[in-house]
Amino acid sequence: MSRGGFALSNPRSTAFYNDLRAHGAAFARRCAQAAAEPARPAAAWTELARRQLRRLLPQNCALCAAPVPDALVCTACAAALPTIHPACPRCALPSPGGAVCGACLAHPPPFTATLAAHAYAFPVDRLLQALKYGGQIALGEWAGETLAARVRREAPDPARAGEPPLLVPLPLAPARQRQRGFNQAQLVAHALAREFALPLAAALLRTRAGPPQAALPWQARLGNVRGAFVARGRLDGLAVVLVDDVMTTGATLAAAAAAALAAGARRVDCWVVARTLPPGQS
Repeated sequence: MSRGGFALSNPRSTAFYNDLRAHGAAFARRCAQAAAEPARPAAAWTELARRQLRRLLPQNCALCAAPVPDALVCTACAAALPTIHPACPRCALPSPGGAVCGACLAHPPPFTATLAAHAYAFPVDRLLQALKYGGQIALGEWAGETLAARVRREAPDPARAGEPPLLVPLPLAPARQRQRGFNQAQLVAHALAREFALPLAAALLRTRAGPPQAALPWQARLGNVRGAFVARGRLDGLAVVLVDDVMTTGATLAAAAAAALAAGARRVDCWVVARTLPPGQS
């Protein structure tokens, strides 16, 4: 059979066409209702369009391949992803009762707090590797949304909790960003900025590129990133949130936090999609 001049050989195509048409009609109704409401910010219109367009296209869960209407990971898989609880509020590693861990008490990092959505373990590691090394940049949307859900549990509306923090994605060295074609931390930070209406800025610059952190032994990572970041300008009095996909030893984020503090930031926190457990704890 055909629709509008296109041959539909798949028997399921009629159902898909009707479903697509129904979703399109629903989208039109939502837009008409929204148009009758008081004026809303452009960001709200963008979010409405983005969510509705995702519903128009069939997709499967990135983990179990089950059909999902408007997400990249289905509800069942999302609920089963590994987390770290209770965790040290400073470094996000496991800590009895959620107290500040002994390592952070003995050697406080330059950042004040860390929120991690998940443990860097199967299958979260596979999703983030597919994003970072496989170029599946749509997973940046999932990474931002799962981190936003974690932030929301801690601070339901961070934009209104005193002075809104400045989101700063952890920068890549220019050569590495050219090679990869994108910065995964920037994708995550954009999703967070949109979700919470927070300011976003590329406030830090990575001045040199050493060997990839993932290729180095645990103890060698601190020296690899020492002094690797500088601020592009003054950050006087600002609360800064560094955004990254994975926190392993914390050396990279500590170096970035030190650069932000040197530029005048009054506080630096870290929001990461996943936290790696030390050897022997994974």
